[in-house]
Amino acid sequence: YYSNVTLNDPCASSPNENMCPLARPPLPYNMPLAYVFSVGVSFLVTCVLLVYSMSRSFRESYRVGRSARDLAVKVFSAWDFKVIQRHSVKLQHENIHTQLKELLVEHRSRSRSLSVCQYLRRSAALLLAWAFSLSTVLGCVLAVHRFSEYMHGCVGKWQQEAILLVLPFLVSSFNVLMPHLYNWLTMWEKHDSPVAEVYVAICRNLILKMVVLGLLCYQWLSRRVVCSTEECWETCVGQELYRFVVMDFIFTLLDTLFGELVWRLILEKRLKRNQKPEFDIARNVLELIYGQTLTCTWGSAPCLQTSLMQNCQSPSKPWQASHMSTIFITLLCFPSFLGAAVFLSYTIWSVRPSETCGPFQGLETIYKSGKTWLQVLEKSNPNITWFAWVHQHLVENTFLLFLMSGLLLAMIYLNIQVVRGQQRIIYLLKEQIANEGEDKIFLIQKLHSIYKQR
Repeated sequence: YYSNVTLNDPCASSPNENMCPLARPPLPYNMPLAYVFSVGVSFLVTCVLLVYSMSRSFRESYRVGRSARDLAVKVFSAWDFKVIQRHSVKLQHENIHTQLKELLVEHRSRSRSLSVCQYLRRSAALLLAWAFSLSTVLGCVLAVHRFSEYMHGCVGKWQQEAILLVLPFLVSSFNVLMPHLYNWLTMWEKHDSPVAEVYVAICRNLILKMVVLGLLCYQWLSRRVVCSTEECWETCVGQELYRFVVMDFIFTLLDTLFGELVWRLILEKRLKRNQKPEFDIARNVLELIYGQTLTCTWGSAPCLQTSLMQNCQSPSKPWQASHMSTIFITLLCFPSFLGAAVFLSYTIWSVRPSETCGPFQGLETIYKSGKTWLQVLEKSNPNITWFAWVHQHLVENTFLLFLMSGLLLAMIYLNIQVVRGQQRIIYLLKEQIANEGEDKIFLIQKLHSIYKQR
């Protein structure tokens, strides 16, 4: 919650004004700037780490030695003979087995040709599946909107406190149940490539989660007057967001316990099957992104990893692990982190803070707290007026923001071009090797013909 107390200010905590010392600290600890700078620095560090991880993952995933797509190289040169432990040998065996399935399925999907009737039938199935999935997203959004309107219209303290937990429960239920429906749709569509099935499922889950979360963010900003006069609207929004985080964590634990652990025990103990439930890549990846979008809840990651290693087996459908890692980092960076940054930036620059409580009371926007602090600095020490000039021309000026964004995009573009240049060089080197092989074949044939003539 927000506090109105100023730290390092003896007059703020003194019950009697006569006991307040005459010499007050010139610069007490600024609580508004503590909130702004803490969040700003954490977002800046996260942005740098995400961009670095995305560029590194893209470079490792899409650079083309293309030996990973060569069946002969994969069959005869993929094994690492330094691996001697039984567990490591088993993991490498499964990894090569999955990669071979990827290559064979991709080769088969490229070589398969469809007739006109089959193409029309496939297109109609895709249109129906996407129409149904988008209609379910619309239905979930309307349900969340209607129930949110009803929830904030309830009267009564106990009833309101009890019913406030139902909306996070409803949203978490949609996030758990709808991915299973989308998986069934992708199976009904019968894609040629299993990788396409994973991408389609991720896309549909992403649309559902981002649209619902965007609606909630809009409602949190538009319902600032719902809170009582004794508490800040920032506190109400923070508490509601915290309810969603806790409910999402509870559903993650329940899904791990009943959806994977109990089902594995049923398969092994009751049905006597030496088989574990398959790990759903699309659903778990989007659950991680959704949880990290709400807040950086890293506590769900060890739970997911433990359940993956103990309760699940690798999917029977082949998928490209390196590309999936790149897709995960990209989705985490752009829809998730960028959406949270836009929401927070709009709140800081445009939304009026609470007028009766909180550290930003009396200010037009949260951003104005920086100017107020600069005025206090100038009054306390006239020799640091240069700092106010730096703040005015570098922080307040939007040119610096556009410049930093342009440099970031330029770095991403240059990195992509470097990778493409490496791909081009490798392709030319392969052509050169092939031409040299043909030259050697020609010379050998020429030598054979000369030998026969002699």
